[in-house]
Amino acid sequence: MRLLSRKATCNTHGQDSSYFLGWQEYEKNPYDEVKNPTGIIQMGLAENQLSFDLLESWLASNPDAAGFKKGGQSIFRELALFQDYHGLPDFKKALVEFMAEIRGNKVSFDQNKIVLTAGATSANETLMFCLAEPGEAFLLPTPYYPGFDRDLKWRTGVEIVPIQCTSSNDFQITSSALEEAFHEAQRRKLRVKGVLITNPSNPLGTTMTRSELNLLLSFVTEKGIHLISDEIYSGTVFSSPGFVSILEVLKDRKCENSQVWDRVHIVYSLSKDLGLPGFRVGAIYSNDDTVVSAATKMSSFGLVSSQTQYLLSALLSDKKFTRNYISENKRRLKQRQTLLVKGLEKAGISCLESNAGLFCWVNMKHLLSSNTFTAEMELWKKIVHEVKLNISPGSSCHCTEPGWFRVCFANMSEETLNLAIQRLKSFVESMNNQSHHQMLKSSRRKSLAKWVFRLSFDHDHREPEER
Repeated sequence: MRLLSRKATCNTHGQDSSYFLGWQEYEKNPYDEVKNPTGIIQMGLAENQLSFDLLESWLASNPDAAGFKKGGQSIFRELALFQDYHGLPDFKKALVEFMAEIRGNKVSFDQNKIVLTAGATSANETLMFCLAEPGEAFLLPTPYYPGFDRDLKWRTGVEIVPIQCTSSNDFQITSSALEEAFHEAQRRKLRVKGVLITNPSNPLGTTMTRSELNLLLSFVTEKGIHLISDEIYSGTVFSSPGFVSILEVLKDRKCENSQVWDRVHIVYSLSKDLGLPGFRVGAIYSNDDTVVSAATKMSSFGLVSSQTQYLLSALLSDKKFTRNYISENKRRLKQRQTLLVKGLEKAGISCLESNAGLFCWVNMKHLLSSNTFTAEMELWKKIVHEVKLNISPGSSCHCTEPGWFRVCFANMSEETLNLAIQRLKSFVESMNNQSHHQMLKSSRRKSLAKWVFRLSFDHDHREPEER
């Protein structure tokens, strides 16, 4: 008799991905400047730790919020009691206003159309439950966040069909790639229910162009399917071109009274823009009342605590703070990204030009022993075990080309990042020296072979001796 469910015993969680395996190696031997200076540096975790001092300063200046007080009086008991799954109105209002501010107030959000979830992971999975049946499919452009194999598929039974993007156009989505993915799903007898994008992109660190967003809207309109725009990195755009939300393009196209208006859904979170992944604050925004209603009911399985909502409603309602935080955080991200890019350039390594995110998409094709994913994994294992850096190989992001890696830069101190760059630089130099040494040995062998051949040739063609 089967005592456990298939879900409990199946191997479809994605935990065996190199993305997660790298984390496991890091946890066995984590770098610490004092306690373990030769340990593995974590560069596979997209956390934003650059602006904690701004948040800590606000908390110190606002003890009532941090101490769960209002007007000097404790509201601990009120917050400790049961709250329904609709969320605190003050927090939802503050959150939608913050979302609009990040988007330059070019769009506004209705707090009645937002659903609070325990992070973006929960938001994306909830949307899968609302929009698709087990065995139906969503199309995702590659490369994509490795966790989507878990978040979108594991419990829902939904399938992912990749939209194959390439470096030839900096991994931008094309009409032909969309159509090919749609036809691939049909060949696999999968009904396509929608497209899911991350904008800005994880792992590329780039924002989508207006032309890409218009192309996507035209595609989902023609096919009669959904579009999910995961915009959790929208506040990390640190240089031009600026961020364009899918909602902005919808309004520019005057789609308010069309069917596609209800088929576009936005996912947001405070994990990246505010650097608060441990607070577990995510959100779904949808114009479809049925989706909002269903997602709200489902959110009871992963609520945001009342204490968290109260604290963050006070913080996000402080417009002077949010305005300063957004601009200063972007400045710091730009500075840190520049440090990584220039450091890698000195090591002979290039990056895809990026303008957002907490990571760079790094090209190490020239370090592969062959143009294969096997060679990519060999290089990745060397970097993890010998160089002691945990980075994410492109194959874990379903990239179609071997040799790309996602490298995070915002989850460590500047000193640690400089050390990581130096380790990688030394590794590349040693590889180049080995390659040069092998070339010299090969050249010597060829020279020796030529000399032996010439000697043999001269001996066989000597003039006969006179008698």
